[in-house]
Amino acid sequence: MNARPITAQDGLADWIAPSRTALVIVDMQVDFAAPDGVIGRFGVDLSSVAAALEKAQRLAQAARAAGAPVVFVGLETTPQSDPPTLLERMRRRGGDPEIERVICRKGTRGADFHGPLPAPGELVIQKPRYSAFVGTDLDARLRSRGVDTLIVCGLTTECCVDSTVRDAFHLDYHVFVAADACAAYESDLHEGALKSLGLSFALTPDASEIEDAWAAAAR
Repeated sequence: MNARPITAQDGLADWIAPSRTALVIVDMQVDFAAPDGVIGRFGVDLSSVAAALEKAQRLAQAARAAGAPVVFVGLETTPQSDPPTLLERMRRRGGDPEIERVICRKGTRGADFHGPLPAPGELVIQKPRYSAFVGTDLDARLRSRGVDTLIVCGLTTECCVDSTVRDAFHLDYHVFVAADACAAYESDLHEGALKSLGLSFALTPDASEIEDAWAAAAR
């Protein structure tokens, strides 16, 4: 059964009602978020990540309490799935393609989730590309649950979150980005991505606004 249309008279609690909404947590994994992961070992500043992990954890708890499904999406790479275009792009930029060859390798700790963790029975999607919808059955799995609205958070705002949100919008989902439950390694990239997504693809409330809406729904 289709959910009723969202109208201008509705508020956030109606727009993200648990009966129609899923929380999608993108790429909060060791290699992207932990000091001993690939990104951390390469000396990238992870100071912006901790707060996003904590906000995402709270969102997951709020979604579960309200009865909204929580979906964990993680990058999982193999030698067979490595996109040659990505590796060549790294080379042409003067970077090291070996970074891309080792990040979130299947079966390694680097691919494990870090921060919020899936609860038993929650949907886990392993993706081979930036977007959670490319090379996965995420769309079909969401539709089978009657979901037409997504709240997206995760890492990084300008890359895998951005790619997932744009694809979700083009698949006709109503999309919200939990602005402070996302992070990039540079603040200008984070803010720029949120501005772009908010202009054309999503609404961008803070995590606390979403928590409050779900708490009201749970009462």
